[in-house]
Amino acid sequence: MVISKPDIKVIGFDADDTLWMNEEHYRETEDSFVAMMEPWLTERETRKHLFAVEMENLGLYGYGAKGFTLSMISAANSISNGQASSSLISEIIELGKTLIDAPMDLLPGVSDVLETLHGDYRMIVATKGDLLDQERKLKKSNLEDYFHHVEIMSDKNPESYRKLVRHLDIKPEEFLMIGNSLKSDVVPVLDIGADAIHIPAQSTWAHEHVDDTSRIQPYLTLDGFGDLIEVFYKQSS
Repeated sequence: MVISKPDIKVIGFDADDTLWMNEEHYRETEDSFVAMMEPWLTERETRKHLFAVEMENLGLYGYGAKGFTLSMISAANSISNGQASSSLISEIIELGKTLIDAPMDLLPGVSDVLETLHGDYRMIVATKGDLLDQERKLKKSNLEDYFHHVEIMSDKNPESYRKLVRHLDIKPEEFLMIGNSLKSDVVPVLDIGADAIHIPAQSTWAHEHVDDTSRIQPYLTLDGFGDLIEVFYKQSS
């Protein structure tokens, strides 16, 4: 076997929708919330309003299930013109609790790939979200032993990745990021001179969409997590 990326010393993995399923749980929760708002708004109007509230609150609450729950409560209050009952608010809180405690379903190939790479690379988790929530997910995933460092980032931008690379005491060209979001896991990483691999998820949050990909530096896209073995290990001829 020969390693096809010999300069890489550290591999960073996004967590949600890269290592395990996440967005589908949010969409199921949103569907339940939309149904609760039917007396006041149509489905499309409710989704649009909720997203706007999320974006308005992002700087205050950050990413994650807790912030999403607070945004649902805020959206319910504004959609209903303050008429949402206490029982309805309680139902929304329960939706949030269910989201936080959602099943931990690893995506196909994750365990096998991490097991294969573990002995050859330093591997870390670099993810956004609520600290307690992400730590809980990682523990439930039984993947903790594969990673020597976990970085919970308030946002993923070039400066955040520069700080991470400095903390790891490596050069940008020695870092590779793997994730499902072009906006968070690929573009800012390429901007600092590091490398990135994009593994699209079945469902992506609208906030993570990149409308114009024509100006993004070259990067590799894979169909699934299991394809990473082909990237790092090639059978010598």
